[in-house]
Amino acid sequence: MSSNDHVVEAIDLQKSYRVGKRSVPALRGIDLSLRASEFVVLLGPSGAGKTTTLNLVGCLDRPTGGRLTVAGNQVYGDGAYLSEGQLDALRREHVGFVFADFYLLPTLTAMENAQLPLLWRDQRDPQRARELLERVGLAHRLTHRPTELSGGEMQRVAIARALINQPTVLLADEPTGNLDTRTRDEILSLLRDLNDDGLTILLTTHDTDLAKCATRVLHIRDGLLVEA
Repeated sequence: MSSNDHVVEAIDLQKSYRVGKRSVPALRGIDLSLRASEFVVLLGPSGAGKTTTLNLVGCLDRPTGGRLTVAGNQVYGDGAYLSEGQLDALRREHVGFVFADFYLLPTLTAMENAQLPLLWRDQRDPQRARELLERVGLAHRLTHRPTELSGGEMQRVAIARALINQPTVLLADEPTGNLDTRTRDEILSLLRDLNDDGLTILLTTHDTDLAKCATRVLHIRDGLLVEA
């Protein structure tokens, strides 16, 4: 994929949820494009549609309207309808996820948690896990379990886990939401370094300070992209 290609392209992307007999719109039709090696921040208040957007782009949920292409794969629109197995394969091959909550398994070491996407498929790659944990600054924490790690260290393990499959795009949903300011800045610096190395990142936040790390900022409110 060349640097001019779209990693993500959404046109009139819509998502509504059924609440009883009512249809409640979460996304009202947004156009979103993300090129290779971009660091795009989706900025908006709680309930604006940020997480819904990431869930659709990451193939965790299905749109109810519009068109969506991820890593050259037509996910929705123009008659496309991928099976759950096809969506799962697309996620495994192209998408890494980081969340505000770290979702580490407490009985596993940092090395084992970093390999979780592989372990679920009965695979292992300890060398890559070690390299990633060293890359995120945890060479001295390889055998530590989550209860022995700080919040920032746990998020670093979560980032290594998100990168284990060499994703095309990293989706980060409020990744510093549970961290103090100093640790937040350390995680942002790490994400900037990863982006400098060519990783494509789409990050959601309500924190305007986080927008400073982006190559481009999109503002979302009430399910629509709006001017700043």
